[in-house]
Amino acid sequence: MPPGKAARVEPPVRSDYRTGCTISTRWNDNDPYGHVNNAVYYLWFDTAVNRYLIEQGALDIAEGDTIGLVVNTGCDYFAPIAFPDDVTARIRVDRLGNSSVTYGVGLFRGDENVASAAGSFTHVYVDRATRRPVSLPSPLRSALEAIEV
Repeated sequence: MPPGKAARVEPPVRSDYRTGCTISTRWNDNDPYGHVNNAVYYLWFDTAVNRYLIEQGALDIAEGDTIGLVVNTGCDYFAPIAFPDDVTARIRVDRLGNSSVTYGVGLFRGDENVASAAGSFTHVYVDRATRRPVSLPSPLRSALEAIEV
């Protein structure tokens, strides 16, 4: 491969992930180029991960002592998504540490089996008051282990 040229990443498929949710695009998600702006994809990552954790009873966003802070995120784009597409955000756990977790997230347009975008999203779990890292609480660890690859 020539210097400075990155290897092409192949888009993942739905079965590469463990669970997910459907998200409707909004009119204002589109940018002047006629597709969803790249920044919106990161909102979808956050929505899919936190929705899963809340549904599992593993995260109390209002009162919990432990909260997740995003420390790293990235995305590869393969095909455009545009309003009024529905998007399925599929997630998995790629790496589970003592106080951190890296999620893999795939975004799928409509019924398509091949991802339009795929990325990673890392949370470090911290004490809400001190913002210092803490070990993952048992319910959170269990929910994460259930979708670990």
